[in-house]
Amino acid sequence: MTEIQKKVQELGLVLPNCPAPLAAYVPATRFGDTIIVSGQLPSVNGDFSAFCGKVPTELSVEKAKEAAAICLLNNLAAAISLLKDGETLRLVQMQGFVESAEDFHEQPAILNGASELAVKILGDYGRHARTAVGVSSLPKNAAVEISCTFQAVAGKLTFNGRYNWIEQK
Repeated sequence: MTEIQKKVQELGLVLPNCPAPLAAYVPATRFGDTIIVSGQLPSVNGDFSAFCGKVPTELSVEKAKEAAAICLLNNLAAAISLLKDGETLRLVQMQGFVESAEDFHEQPAILNGASELAVKILGDYGRHARTAVGVSSLPKNAAVEISCTFQAVAGKLTFNGRYNWIEQK
């Protein structure tokens, strides 16, 4: 179990399996130490019906923030599937899209549901650059879609024992 998975459990959340794509693409791709995750919807076990519609007329701001947090968990699941032994994740960038009513302009508040959770799970590695965009429509009428770019980071080296043995965590 990774440190990320342990932290998710400590927060009382569940890290899903890597979400299956809805069309002809892969959930995530890696080149070097960069992992780019395809846009993730607020899917819980393949169902996102609780998080559909325009914010705030068809879905409340609070429910949309919850949807954003689920999108982050799905991004983490996809990225973790590409980690090598001893690596962890650093969130570099988050791109978020909110299906918004025409007069709604608080998309950053919705994405805070994901951004704040990223810091709770990843600590300093969860601080990131971000884009928050309001759109008229998203796939499957989902209220939120988030795509993340991560850096795969080697585990930290720590002193272990009086003989200066080094252990990678």
